[in-house]
Amino acid sequence: MALKKRNILLIEPGYKNKYPPIGLMKIATYHKMLGDKVTFYKGDVKEFILGEILKDCLTKLNEISSTINWKKKTNEIENYIKTGRVKKLNNLICDLQQENKVIKKQIPLLELWLKHFASYYRKNEFENEKKWDRVYVTTLFTFYWKITIKAIHDAKHLLNDLNELKVGGVLASLLTKEVEEETGILPITGILDKPGILDPKNRKAKKIIIDDLPLDYSILDEIDYNYPTGSAYFTFMTKGCTRTCSFCSVPKLEPTYKEKIPTKDKFNTINKLYGEQQNLLLMDNNVLASPKFPEIIEEIKSMGFVKGAKFVQPNQLDISIRNLKQGKNDVAYTKKSFYLLHDFLNQRAKRKIEQIVYDIYDKFNLLKLESVTKENLILAYDELKELYEKYRNKHPRNRYVDFNQGTDARYVTEDIMKLISEIPIHPLRIAFDYWGIRKQYEKAVRLAAKYNINRLSNYLLFNFKDKPEDLYKRMQINMELSEELNIHIYSFPMKFIPLFGEEAKHRQYIGKFWNKKFIRAIQSVSNATRGIVPPERSFFQRAYGKNLEEYFEILYMPETFIIYRDLFEKKLGITAQWRKLYHALRKSENLWNQAKEIIDTNDFSKISKKIKSKKVLIFLQFYSITRQDVKQSDDKYLLIKKKFDHLIKSDQFIDLTLTYDYEERKKELVHTTPTHISP
Repeated sequence: MALKKRNILLIEPGYKNKYPPIGLMKIATYHKMLGDKVTFYKGDVKEFILGEILKDCLTKLNEISSTINWKKKTNEIENYIKTGRVKKLNNLICDLQQENKVIKKQIPLLELWLKHFASYYRKNEFENEKKWDRVYVTTLFTFYWKITIKAIHDAKHLLNDLNELKVGGVLASLLTKEVEEETGILPITGILDKPGILDPKNRKAKKIIIDDLPLDYSILDEIDYNYPTGSAYFTFMTKGCTRTCSFCSVPKLEPTYKEKIPTKDKFNTINKLYGEQQNLLLMDNNVLASPKFPEIIEEIKSMGFVKGAKFVQPNQLDISIRNLKQGKNDVAYTKKSFYLLHDFLNQRAKRKIEQIVYDIYDKFNLLKLESVTKENLILAYDELKELYEKYRNKHPRNRYVDFNQGTDARYVTEDIMKLISEIPIHPLRIAFDYWGIRKQYEKAVRLAAKYNINRLSNYLLFNFKDKPEDLYKRMQINMELSEELNIHIYSFPMKFIPLFGEEAKHRQYIGKFWNKKFIRAIQSVSNATRGIVPPERSFFQRAYGKNLEEYFEILYMPETFIIYRDLFEKKLGITAQWRKLYHALRKSENLWNQAKEIIDTNDFSKISKKIKSKKVLIFLQFYSITRQDVKQSDDKYLLIKKKFDHLIKSDQFIDLTLTYDYEERKKELVHTTPTHISP
């Protein structure tokens, strides 16, 4: 039995992520094959609902008066619908009357409809007119629990039949029971690798394996969020993994290892619909385990990814206008065409044609997105296409292949590394998850260097069963190998978070050998370089210490001292004061244990009530400096310095905090003697 043509909504919650939702992109392809209408949205579902009501409102207002460009009033109308404030409505009506005196007779009707849509949104009346036949919510990391659950609950308001609310993805597959208990929706687990999973009664759907479909790239242009991966093919050459590592979700998500997945036809489809992409991002979880790895490399090369391959961006505007003419995704290609045109005007167009291009944009109302129409884009391109093709950026760029989930050093042989060297791998990611695979890891790195692969990256799992010193030693090995082999190994420390249960829902898990302060210290160092550990010795030793003793000193160092290293070391000189007390306390087991008990918790809000030793209390005062304190102006930095200069010299402890008003306390601090500090 064939199903009616449906209105399908795909939702990705508003968390930040690097890669687009591959599952939803395949589902978009699937539903379009069935003739359904597909809409993609990323963000807060309530904002989506507001946006949909705004569209309906603009349509109705345009029916009443087409002499006004209502798109230019989008922000004002949206603010009124959202807030319902009379003042905003009056200002809007006043502006309309001033701009267009002809519509005076239509004002009462316009005002009536504006009030209707504001009430419709604010009183949730839209729940009585649900237009979606099916809604999908994808999920990602388990620690996005709150934002994902909220998205599922909000999505319930969009359709009548909750059986048509489909939830899938990583979180849904790992915390299936918890999602059902929290939302009442039983998620779809694993991958859609069998025909007819979503629509078992549809004869056409029974012949489609969704996981084998090409991705619908067009949906990414429907939204304003920009995934930072750029122009790339996203795909798999294999599925699953031959390992069953206890810290990894792959055995649960992809339990069956598939040693080779057909890919060439998908690439041809993508090229035909969207144009060639620059890079190849392979999401395989253990590609080197495949006995067909030589075939995989040959297929990659046959698609144009050979050593030294160059890429010239195809005429994306031509592709976009073509797809607009064919009505493939008007929302997406209207937005994409607009942004391509303005990128051309602002960055690509030569001076001698800049005015010509601007005049064409002005003629067809293409200067602002809210005034752009599909029809005008098509008409404008007829006048613009020769100039665009002549002057658009055709600079050749390098093509790269990235086994993005990392490769398994335990499978690396000389033959495999030689094969990898035949493609433009950049970077080669090799997992170094724990100290026990050090020998295999080193062997793999040395083979990479032998075959002139000199840009490497790896993931360093920590906070699992490892000890803090294990992380240091793995980073140190990368630094030393980089020097010895004249290569660059960039490390990415990755904190372990449990896969199941309550601990999977947040980022608070602390491993057996770790504590909150150590975790925060690693994150503080990593934040300075966006999570990367560069291989240069000077950086590594500055960031993590010259040896294990200095490494642990940094782990115990106050967070602000780590983040603003130069400020506290060179400008204020406070780090030296802290370091002096730190080493003094370490010589006393009793005093150090008192301090360590507080430091390990990384909570310094009530230290005076927990510690009796004056020396320990004085030492812990350094940890009371917050980031907000550091954001003060330079003269207030100096007040911090003055306070701690006095504190260190004092032979008694006075409970000072940094929460006082600096201007009020400035005179007190200036006139305070080293042996007497006002509380």
